[in-house]
Amino acid sequence: MFEDITKVILLSDMDGTLLNSEKQITAADRKAIEHFMSLGGKFTVATGRTIQSFRQYLDMIELKMPVIMYNGAAIHDFVSEETLYTHPLPSEAKTLAMKIFDAMSETGGEVLKTDGTYVFSNTDYQQLHTRICNIEPYYEELSEIEDGGWLKVLFSLAPEDVSYMEVLVRQMGLDKTVDFVRSSDIFLEMLPKGVSKGSALNEYRRLKGMEGYTFVSIGDFDNDIEMIREADLGACPSNAEDSVKNVADLVLTKSCDEGAVAELIGEIIRRCTND
Repeated sequence: MFEDITKVILLSDMDGTLLNSEKQITAADRKAIEHFMSLGGKFTVATGRTIQSFRQYLDMIELKMPVIMYNGAAIHDFVSEETLYTHPLPSEAKTLAMKIFDAMSETGGEVLKTDGTYVFSNTDYQQLHTRICNIEPYYEELSEIEDGGWLKVLFSLAPEDVSYMEVLVRQMGLDKTVDFVRSSDIFLEMLPKGVSKGSALNEYRRLKGMEGYTFVSIGDFDNDIEMIREADLGACPSNAEDSVKNVADLVLTKSCDEGAVAELIGEIIRRCTND
């Protein structure tokens, strides 16, 4: 599996994994990634971010491989500027979002499409998400956002209210045609049924030129679980949620603040050398 490092691709989550608590890439991780790539290894990212919000990180690290975006609803190549794969929400997504918003009108919310982010409820939690993503969103009423091309809907609210919303969508039967997943303590996302970073990893395997690659993944939160399961080697930093640690093949000793990605790269290099 690790006979040839040039046939290994590492996919890393961003927040809480590649990015530390200051939203920066540690010097240790940056150096390790550069070394890994100099040996012929392939490195890229799997994120919930949009194409627009991810661009700020292109100055931090060179990415020659396509990136998994929108928590698995798209794969985008920032070199060719081609979107190689999309899986949008079904047509009833707006109706489902409006039912949730009617039941919990205090929630913040946004719709993410390939052409940008549309904020329909600009609460304090929503403003926090906008600042994290460092974007200039559009502001529209939910009912006015154009149908079609919805890749995900993000709801932002207090942690205890996220837990309540998770129960509510099940009680209302709203999870029959879409999936709901936490991407942090304060964010709950509506995604196309069966779509995750893990499903996107499998789409990645089918991309031209990716045949025979060994896929390694690393992530820290619930929205990373499927990616960790689907990888040939799935890892998590020491700061990962217990739910993630329970499915990871490798629980690293270092956190996102201490260079967890660098530790994983060291393990990949060791396995390639020994195999």
